[in-house]
Amino acid sequence: MAKAANAHEVPAAPSAKSLAPVVKALAPVRRIIKPKFYGFEHVPKGGALLVGNHTLYGVFDLMLLTAELVERGIVVRGLADHALFRIPVSRELLTACGVVPGTRANIRELMRRDDLIMVFPGGAREVAKRKGERYQLIWKNRLGFAVMAIEGRYPIVPFASLGIEDALDIVLDVDNPLMAPPRALAKKLLYTEPLPIVRGIGMTPIPRPDRMYFWFGEPISTGEYGGVADEDNARELRARTAASIEGGLDVLFSEREKDPERSLFKRLIGSDSE
Repeated sequence: MAKAANAHEVPAAPSAKSLAPVVKALAPVRRIIKPKFYGFEHVPKGGALLVGNHTLYGVFDLMLLTAELVERGIVVRGLADHALFRIPVSRELLTACGVVPGTRANIRELMRRDDLIMVFPGGAREVAKRKGERYQLIWKNRLGFAVMAIEGRYPIVPFASLGIEDALDIVLDVDNPLMAPPRALAKKLLYTEPLPIVRGIGMTPIPRPDRMYFWFGEPISTGEYGGVADEDNARELRARTAASIEGGLDVLFSEREKDPERSLFKRLIGSDSE
C-alpha cells in the first residue's frame, strides 16, 4: 500500500520537455475534439492555486487541459486522492506527471516552492457522480483548499470544464443496488467508492467526441485574510470560489450554444483559428 509522501519526499516538478511525449500522444484526440479555452491570460506559471469542478471520471478532459498547459510552458502540480496511489500503474503515471497525494504537508511544500497547484475540492465524490448531478459542484463541507490558500497567502484561479459529462451517459451510479458488490470491494481495497458504469460511443465507456470547453477566471486574492484561516474566512473564500466556478460554467454553456464548430462534422470540415 502506497503511503502519502512526506514534504521532503515530494519530487521536483517535471519539465515541459519531459511531458512532451504525453502531449504528442494526445495530438490525434486534440485534433478531433478541438477544445476551446477562455481566460488563459489569468493562469500564471507558479504561485497560485487552480481550483475547478471535477468532472465525471475526472480524467478525459483533464488530459486535454494538461496538454494545453504544457504547450504553453505551464507545468501544474496536481493533487490526487490517496486511493489512486494505492494502484501500482496509476501511482507511477501520476508521479511521472508531477501529481502528489493531496495532503496538507505536500501542499505546504509545493507552496514553499512557489509551484502552480491544481485542486478539485469535490475529490472522488465529484468524479463518481450520480444521475442528475451533471456539472454540479459536490464539495460537501470541505474547506481544506481554502484554509491552505489563506495560510499560504496563495491566490486562487478558478476554472471550469464543460463537455465530458455530455459525452458520457451514466448507466448505473454507485447508489444502484447492482453496484453493491463493487462498492464493497472498492471500500475494502481502496477506501473509496467505485466509479459509475457509463456509456459513450455505442455501449463502450469511450466518450463521444463532443467538444470540450475550459474557462479560467480572474484570480481571487487571499491577502485580505492576513493568513488567518479560521472557519469564517475559509467558508467565505470557499463560497467566493464556488460562485466563480459556477459563473464560469454558465459562460461556457452560453459559448457552446453559439459555437459554429460544436458538432464533430463541422469541426472536421472547418478550420479553427485557435
